[in-house]
Amino acid sequence: MGVPKRKVSHARQGDRRAHLAISVPQLEECPHCHQPKRAHRACPNCGFYAGRPVLELKKTKDEPAAG
Repeated sequence: MGVPKRKVSHARQGDRRAHLAISVPQLEECPHCHQPKRAHRACPNCGFYAGRPVLELKKTKDEPAAG
């Protein structure tokens, strides 16, 4: 069984983990409401995905009732 002969230095450990950094998620414009949203996900603002409604959003108290 392979066993390390020496302790791995902090620099080598950091080199190995160089690709594990967290990046900011990429946003795109919703074609329905033009708000930023994550790619390949339903819009959290209007609930549309691929040109059709897929989420039914709850109304807040300060929004006027439609109709």
